[in-house]
Amino acid sequence: MRMDKKHFIAVTGEIRNHLGFLAETGCQGFDCSEKSLDILRNWGKDASQVQNRQQTSSPDMLEIIRRLISNCRRCKLSAGRMNIVFGAGNPGARLVFVGDAPGYEEDQSGEPFVGEAGQLLTKIIENGMKLTRNQVYVCNIVKCRPPGNRPPGPDEIIACLPFLKRQIAAIKPAFICALGESAAQAILITREPISRLRGRFHNYEGIKVMPTFHPAHLVRHPEKKRETWEDIQKLMKELKNI
Repeated sequence: MRMDKKHFIAVTGEIRNHLGFLAETGCQGFDCSEKSLDILRNWGKDASQVQNRQQTSSPDMLEIIRRLISNCRRCKLSAGRMNIVFGAGNPGARLVFVGDAPGYEEDQSGEPFVGEAGQLLTKIIENGMKLTRNQVYVCNIVKCRPPGNRPPGPDEIIACLPFLKRQIAAIKPAFICALGESAAQAILITREPISRLRGRFHNYEGIKVMPTFHPAHLVRHPEKKRETWEDIQKLMKELKNI
């Protein structure tokens, strides 16, 4: 199969960027073991395209990704972080919750959604959905805290989004709940506001995505809890059908 010039330039540019990133994180080469070669062959592929993905389990792949970004300096957020907030939960979860970025408490602990908004998310999961946080996976688009808990900027999202995509490919969930506008727009590649995106399912590489309001927004605007609960009920209904 012939590759046109534009596609070739895009592919080689992505390879160059990725090798540059690996160099920045301290990588000086590869051991060239069969396992490493298999990871490199399948890096960035959709889970449905990876025929030998069983060779590397979800927990192992997540740990590989975690190690790769442990000293990340891809964007300016790295300068002010205390901890990278990678994600937590069941590596084989059917449902992944994705927020926008860590806050102060998350930055201090290195764990996602542990502050006031995280406590509300836990109530939604445990009291509303009758699940535990160990049954789902929780993470953010951006792995480092933006100053003042501001929303992540476009450049910061672009720098970190590939790692979220690899997390999702490793977990292979059936559903994603995108918490807030930044998360929903980044996953769905759209500029539609959360008010238009929420309440219905969207598609991300064969995974059903339900956008809803971020728990931090609900803390500030409790009147939106009813709409959020409607979204969660739709998600629960679909979860029961698989």
